[in-house]
Amino acid sequence: MSTARLELRLQAEHRRKLSELAADSSQPLAQVVRDAIDLLYEQRSASRRKQAVRELASLQIEEMPEPEELARQVASKYADLR
Repeated sequence: MSTARLELRLQAEHRRKLSELAADSSQPLAQVVRDAIDLLYEQRSASRRKQAVRELASLQIEEMPEPEELARQVASKYADLR
């Protein structure tokens, strides 16, 4: 895995919170930051997926065709793009 260095300037209160999180989890500060990034990214991704589901659910679809029929329709519509 390739890594890159990042300089981050924190206010004293943020540094205190980060140090507390690191001490509570017995992890280095850098690992706590990486974990926080992963958590925030996953939360954002989950939020986007939920929004997509809400948008799909709000569509007025009379009846969804079977997967094979849908694939045929899509292939037919975009056949000239190949």
